[in-house]
Amino acid sequence: MNTPAKLGAYVLGLAVVFGGALGVGNAVGEVGAPPQANSHSQSHAPSSQPTSAHDSGTHTTNAKPSEAASEDTPGGLQVSENGFTLNPLTSTIKPGEPTDFQFTVTGPNGGPVTDYQVQHDKKLHFIVVSRDLGTFQHLHPIEAGDGVWSVKLTLPEAGAYRAFADFAPTGGSALTLGADLLVAGEYTPKALPAASRTADVDGYTVTLDGDLVPGQASKLTLTVSKDGKPITDLQPYLGAYGHLVALRGSDLAYLHVHPDGEPGDGRTKPGPEIVFYAEVPSRGDYRLFLDFQHEGKVRTADFTLDTGQAATPAPKPTPSPAKSTGHGDHKH
Repeated sequence: MNTPAKLGAYVLGLAVVFGGALGVGNAVGEVGAPPQANSHSQSHAPSSQPTSAHDSGTHTTNAKPSEAASEDTPGGLQVSENGFTLNPLTSTIKPGEPTDFQFTVTGPNGGPVTDYQVQHDKKLHFIVVSRDLGTFQHLHPIEAGDGVWSVKLTLPEAGAYRAFADFAPTGGSALTLGADLLVAGEYTPKALPAASRTADVDGYTVTLDGDLVPGQASKLTLTVSKDGKPITDLQPYLGAYGHLVALRGSDLAYLHVHPDGEPGDGRTKPGPEIVFYAEVPSRGDYRLFLDFQHEGKVRTADFTLDTGQAATPAPKPTPSPAKSTGHGDHKH
């Protein structure tokens, strides 16, 4: 098969996966019983137990019955949700060339949104990944006026990419909207990077401990070191010592979590460990991208994890009156 045919078949395959994902529902949302959708994830839990794990694509407020379908839609898999739409204004991107990429977010009235809540020091976070999840960029556009956002974007090579806008309009719930970006040119799809728990970036080594368990709040500990020595003076970046984005490999469903604690809270240390609590709704491969700052520079460490089978809770034993000790149950 020649190269144009290969590319055409691959793009068609992407369209099938994307369309199927929209039909299935929210791939990465806060999972409980039943799963609920939420639009911005901040997982702020006590030092040993998570109280909640919010993810991009779900809302924790009670939903009306008529809203149930939209709340089950995954974060980042829709270009439009709750009347808000991500509108790319730049149509041409050349591989390897910096592009002044512009876009708007329109609201339910059809006009550009100009009033946003500040979240993690920014009004809007812009994430761009390649469809094969080999490249990742966490960018912060500037407001160019009249609701237009502008960001300098360089996509390294031809192929298909996914852009996510993570924001909360003033007075509204947080949302993550996604749109495809295509860069023309010869392109060969790549396999998902192999599963890994260690990442090396700019002389730093980051190790990941913990597992993603479908349907449960999962503790993930990322430890940063350099030249074999632990880093104990991480610098705050956007109000935290680290930011973690997880994307499901099959459809790029989006989960954005934040670490347990925050700088200046009296208990959170600036490294070497950064603890996160995250929930994923299903088994499968996930790509994790950790942003951390040290010595004035932000670096990104990436990992691939396979969730495996969902855990089955063990049945609770039935207490026997004859063996009762008189002590009540302790709930955590």
